[in-house]
Amino acid sequence: MTEWINAAEAARQLGVKQATLYSYVSRGVLARRRGTGGKISLFDAAEVGELARRGRPRRAPGLAGLVIESGLTEIADDQLRFRGIDALDLARDAAFEDVSALLWTGTLGTGGTAGGGSGAWTATPEAVRAGSAAQAALPPGTLPLERLQVIVPALAAADPLRLHLDPPAVIAAGQAIIGGMVDCLAPGAAGTPGGHDGRIADRLWHQLCPDPPRPALLEALGAALVLLADHELAASTLAARVAASVRADPYAVVATGLGALGGALHGGASLGAEAMLAAARDPAGAPRVVGDLLRRGERVPGFGHFVYRSGDPRAGLLLAMVRRAVPASPRLAVADAVLAETHRRALPEPNIDFALAVLASCAGMITGAGEAVFAIARTAGWLAHALEEYAARTPLRPRAVYTGPAGPGVQPS
Repeated sequence: MTEWINAAEAARQLGVKQATLYSYVSRGVLARRRGTGGKISLFDAAEVGELARRGRPRRAPGLAGLVIESGLTEIADDQLRFRGIDALDLARDAAFEDVSALLWTGTLGTGGTAGGGSGAWTATPEAVRAGSAAQAALPPGTLPLERLQVIVPALAAADPLRLHLDPPAVIAAGQAIIGGMVDCLAPGAAGTPGGHDGRIADRLWHQLCPDPPRPALLEALGAALVLLADHELAASTLAARVAASVRADPYAVVATGLGALGGALHGGASLGAEAMLAAARDPAGAPRVVGDLLRRGERVPGFGHFVYRSGDPRAGLLLAMVRRAVPASPRLAVADAVLAETHRRALPEPNIDFALAVLASCAGMITGAGEAVFAIARTAGWLAHALEEYAARTPLRPRAVYTGPAGPGVQPS
């Protein structure tokens, strides 16, 4: 019979920390099962023993094989947890500000305050003026993510304390950065200023949508912010974490993350999904739109995921919330037709980028709204990872494996 041991014993036998043990699980090196109640991880003692005899698994060269120990987010068994708490439960029950507090401090906030009241989630008036002026000078049609990439450096220039890297200062900066990102989007976004009071989800709605908020869709937007707050070492998070490891200030960390986020294989996928849904003006147009993408050899944006094997659980929750909010929406009917066509063609399951695009479409948000939601939400995660790096005090410096031509006088092996 199989002998099962707990995580502490498995880590002891392997001579590693438990965080490293879980990284072995995420990389497929070790299998695990859940104990009674689903809160205890169990490992096959024989498998652990065999790994101990073989020695630690070798890492692939370069950043692709870089493993970083973190106490923030776990992705395992197609589930997402923030500091051990199911992220889907948090999305249903907690405000974005409270989940940010959980990531930053280890303690779930209460009442959407993250330890500082609603007023803490604002930039100074000088910073808001600087950020608003910077993005207001951009040409019409500039996407919200592009505006955010201009806003953040302007906010930084107005904060003389940005180089203070102790945790309270970083948390205060994080609240000011997120609040400033939201509040500075008008009038370049939807053009309806939401003011500087209230929760982030409420203020962001007014910046991205010209229509008044509908409670159920506003709830879905709040859930989306929570679901996107962190996702382990996604590309933008790794970039932000490397910046933090060399003591870049919180604004520079966020700017670094924003630079990587817009890639078509990362946060930019929601923009592609928005365009796909817009191209299918009615449900009958969905097969044509999906077929055209495939004929051109392009990926269908918003489908498939590098990590989840049986589907992105974040997408399932967000799509269900949108479906409950606007069951008769013509735009939801288009999204359902796209889903039906992708299933017919046996394509991968939808991911959070597709669900974001559906939310934006059904709510009547401006073009590029999904990217902005993603960026503002993930800022909380970037800064949580920055806090870990500031405490570590060791720069992340992976080495390259040289594959170029040999130098003069060097004989190939």
